Parts: sequence; C-alpha cells; structure tokens
Amino acid sequence: MKVSIVIPCYNEINTISEIIKAVQHSPLENKEIILVDDYSTDGTREIIKREIEQYIYKVIYHEKNMGKGFSLRSGFKEANGDIIIIQDADLEYDPNEYPKLLKPIIDGKADVVYGSRFIGGDSRRVLFFWHYVGNRFLTQLSNMFTNLNLSDMETCYKAFRKEVLQSISLKEDRFGFEPEITAKISKLNDIKIYEVGISYSGRTYNEGKKISWKDGIRTVYCIFKYKFFR
Repeated sequence: MKVSIVIPCYNEINTISEIIKAVQHSPLENKEIILVDDYSTDGTREIIKREIEQYIYKVIYHEKNMGKGFSLRSGFKEANGDIIIIQDADLEYDPNEYPKLLKPIIDGKADVVYGSRFIGGDSRRVLFFWHYVGNRFLTQLSNMFTNLNLSDMETCYKAFRKEVLQSISLKEDRFGFEPEITAKISKLNDIKIYEVGISYSGRTYNEGKKISWKDGIRTVYCIFKYKFFR
C-alpha cells in the first residue's frame, strides 16, 4: 500500500528540517510526503524552498494563514496514497511509529486509526496538568455525542483509508478539525475505528505550542455543531 503523509506547517523554523528528515527515514517503503506551509513568516518558508522542496513529493504554499484544518484539506486533495497519515510539523510525535499506526488498517481490521497518547506503555513527556484535563474532558464530551469510546480524540496522529476521507466533507479551518472529523466518521455506516498507544513528547508555549483555550471553546462548539447539524 502507498501511504501519503500530510504535514501542515506554520512557523516551525526550529523543527521543520528535523521532522522532514524523520519522516523521510521512517520505516515505510512506499510513501509520499505532502507539506503544506500555511504562510509561515519566521523563515520556515525559506528553509522549505532552499532545503526541502526538491526532496519531497509536494509542497503547497498558502498565500495567507488559513489554519490547520484548511491546510489538511489542501494536503488531502493532493494525496495519492491508499492510506493517509496526519503528521504535525513539530517533534511531538515520532514517525518511527507509523507501522504501529498502520497495522490495524493493513491487517484489514480498521478503516481509521487514532494514535492515543493516553493508552499503552509508551513514553510521554510530563507537562501541563490542565492541558491533560482539558484533553480528557473534550474527548469524553465528544464520546458522549458520537457514542465512541476513544481515549484521545484530540491526538494529531490519525490514519485513514483514503476512501473514508473521500466520503466526508470537511469544513473547519483551525483546530476544530479534530472534533469535526471524529463526529463525521462516527456517522459512517460500518466504519471500523481502532486506537493504538503512541509515545508523545509535548512541548511548551516557549517551544512553539500554538493551541490555546480559545481553540478549546471552539472544540466544544464543534462537538455540538456536528452532532446536530450536517
């Protein structure tokens, strides 16, 4: 199977080269890398053009900042793989764990796989208590409305059979992507969703973390919105 790895990127000058190298060296033979630069202004775009663009399948440059959800939609449109993986442009998630993420799909057990930061025995950096509480709260609230029993709805690491993404229409431009796609795949008939434990090396705001409490409020809104409206 061919795997498309879609990487949304915004102002990641300190990590972009390293994460691309890590994805390139990940243990997948048949893969394509699609990088979406969401109008970076810190020098990231210049690094991409100088050091990265010629070595990967596709780079998409936005002419203004559109958000993570919009960037992912841009990347999905260019994907040729049988399976699509989402990869953040920071170093919080380890590309060496792609085989673990893909195994339930390759084995024919799953159509969608979430990489959970909260199950399994993998390493996890100790950081913010209230972020942890917020993530668990949002996951449980989402579960109440989707009737799923996920442990980590907000995780970056999600893998999909391409047909799954083609069967839904996505609208959210920012971090509302996570509850939106979870709600919409939960409504698909005969969808098989798995979770696998992954390692997680979170970062602080000084290290470049971007999600804020405002995105948490938007997530709550999206959980309600995509339960009751198409």
